Amino acid sequence: MNTATAHNFHVPLPVGVYRRLRSEAERQHKPATQLVKQVVEYWLDEQEKLVLHEEIARYAAEVAGTADDLDEQLETAGLDHLSESEKLP
Repeated sequence: MNTATAHNFHVPLPVGVYRRLRSEAERQHKPATQLVKQVVEYWLDEQEKLVLHEEIARYAAEVAGTADDLDEQLETAGLDHLSESEKLP
C-alpha cells in the first residue's frame, strides 16, 4: 500500500489549453488530472535526462585532450576490432 501523501497543485490554464486538455481526457476516457500527472512526470524525467547529458558533456569538454580523455588500450582494441571487421565479407 502506498502511504505517500499526495499534494494538490493549482495551475490556472488558458481557456484554449483547458479545452484541449478536457477534449483529450474525454477522448481517452481518463480524468484530466491523470493526463496532467503523466505529462508532468514525463517532463520531469526528460529534465533529469537533460541535466545528466549536460553534466556528461561538461565533463567531456573539461577532460578533452587530457590523460582522462582516452584509454589508449581501449582505443587500440577498438581499432583492431574495426580493422578485423572490415576484412570480413
